[in-house]
Amino acid sequence: MSSVVLQVENLTKRYGPVVAVNNLSLAVNEGEIFGFLGPNGAGKTTSINMLCGLLKPDAGRVLIHDQPITNGATKVQTRVGVCPQNVVVWERLTCLEQLQFIGEMYGLPSTLARQRGRQLLEQLNLVEKRDQQAHTLSGGMRRRLSLALALVHDPSIVVLDEPEAGLDPQSRIQVREFIRSLARRKTIILTTHNMDEAERVADRIAIIDHGELLVLDTPEMLKRSVGEGDVLEIALNGQPENGGVQRACEELQQLTPGVSLDAAHSALTVRALNVVNLLPAIMEVLAQSGLHCGEVRLRANSLEDVFIQLTGRRLRE
Repeated sequence: MSSVVLQVENLTKRYGPVVAVNNLSLAVNEGEIFGFLGPNGAGKTTSINMLCGLLKPDAGRVLIHDQPITNGATKVQTRVGVCPQNVVVWERLTCLEQLQFIGEMYGLPSTLARQRGRQLLEQLNLVEKRDQQAHTLSGGMRRRLSLALALVHDPSIVVLDEPEAGLDPQSRIQVREFIRSLARRKTIILTTHNMDEAERVADRIAIIDHGELLVLDTPEMLKRSVGEGDVLEIALNGQPENGGVQRACEELQQLTPGVSLDAAHSALTVRALNVVNLLPAIMEVLAQSGLHCGEVRLRANSLEDVFIQLTGRRLRE
């Protein structure tokens, strides 16, 4: 059984009448990649800041290796490395100078800090930029340097806030593979809006909204929570009448008890086991209901389906 390295107990944070985080409790296991997801304004950043000891909660506590993070708990906080969403680097320092500086701030001897810096620059394909000032780096290189800065003091827990934001496909794959290489050796807490990224790399995923934990499980179990089987998406051409859609939905419900429907945005979504075998009957029902079909797409349940079902389609600012 995996040991718990980070324990969150009844964490709460208020800003006046607004409850940003409400009684949040969860545990992160040693060596896992833990996905922390939620819409804009869900309380992710506030939660992460409290997990790292950067923000004091109004109630509850955070334990790292059974030791509470409190103001001044330097030895506990140094076990955590943070790569923020907004890249923070010193424009006039070289890549190696920045890594040495941060390492020394965490108490590493100068020689060890430089050694760790060189290793990380090599692992992140920045070794040729070792003596280049940060202002000369591309956006992808700055993101990778920021990741190295979070790791130079060799923390046991690494918090990555949108690590693939703004990266081109090549850099995104490289960062993703590097994150995977850290797994099992370090515990990683990953926040992202990229559902594909989370599904690919995370061992377990927590989804929060309005400051509260909604679900926490493996990606596979979360996808099963919206229904086993495949998803058939059918675009409806023209302006279908509500009556026709309603009739179609009622008849499709009779095909199999495993069917669930969502008629919205001029599209019909059918979820069922063996949905391919049902396709001829589905198309006949739609035709008899006067619905004109456009593109038909078959796919498996995704983490995005879970996310939308839990948090809704409403746009967040």
